[in-house]
Amino acid sequence: MREKKTLVIGASLKPDRYSYKAINMLVSNNIETKAYGLREGEIAGIEIDTELLPYSHIDTVSLYVNKNRQPDLYNYIISLKPKRVIFNPGTENTEFQELLLKENIAFEEACTLVLLSTKQY
Repeated sequence: MREKKTLVIGASLKPDRYSYKAINMLVSNNIETKAYGLREGEIAGIEIDTELLPYSHIDTVSLYVNKNRQPDLYNYIISLKPKRVIFNPGTENTEFQELLLKENIAFEEACTLVLLSTKQY
């Protein structure tokens, strides 16, 4: 099985948020998970980092940040050299997707929760 280490960007401590649910589901599927958000805290044993850290070997970036807040993250995400970026519903961004294509980074407009629950992650 390929390495699926995932960075969730836009992690929220609010249990009704999809990023919160995604972190829980990633952990329950034994997928190594990192989280970045605006507030420190912990979800399912995963610390939320409030700094953009230079993680290594990130397979997937799962975005939960709307497109207006993404430009500040473009260079950071590209620098991680993930295999793919998942644009969860509400985060679609053609400008960023074009940059990812130029860097040979795959992306998909999908829902991390659905991909996990249908074993397509």
